[in-house]
Amino acid sequence: MYRILVVDDEEKIRALIRKYAEFEGHTVREAADGMEAVHICREHPDDFDMIIMDVMMPELDGFSAVREIRKYSATPVLMLSARGEEYDKIHGFELGIDDYVVKPFSPKELMMRINAIMKRAKPTVDQPKKDQVSFEGLNIDFTGRIVTIDGEKVDLSPKEYDLLFYFAKNRNIALTRENLITN
Repeated sequence: MYRILVVDDEEKIRALIRKYAEFEGHTVREAADGMEAVHICREHPDDFDMIIMDVMMPELDGFSAVREIRKYSATPVLMLSARGEEYDKIHGFELGIDDYVVKPFSPKELMMRINAIMKRAKPTVDQPKKDQVSFEGLNIDFTGRIVTIDGEKVDLSPKEYDLLFYFAKNRNIALTRENLITN
């Protein structure tokens, strides 16, 4: 069903989440620290539907990893941490996470939270296909490289289309000049 990246320095936690997620039909990839997660997400930005991220890890903590990943991906993130203070949760939400679960946790509840987040994040049958984006009369067909506004085809140069495509794929993400030039 969903492709999940599980990031935690505790192998037992990763194995527990993998067991429950695979039982639910999900595909799981693991990372042992934040640095590895950032590398995986940078190399394969469209490979995951969800990221489950621990906060306290060696190399790069979960908050810093989310900050980096958010520069190029809007993949839903569920933070999983022994740190249950209100300021930790607020900090996570300020970084753009979708949920925060405090350890110890119920694996069944975690699976329900994943499903709830993904229902909101993934398009339903009534919404446009993944290879199309529609917004207030603007329709972008990524496969056919066709742009229409209120049903009227818009002629764009290849560079204009590439920019529009990049903006649409990175909706709700603040992009820097460097992002635009390098991508």
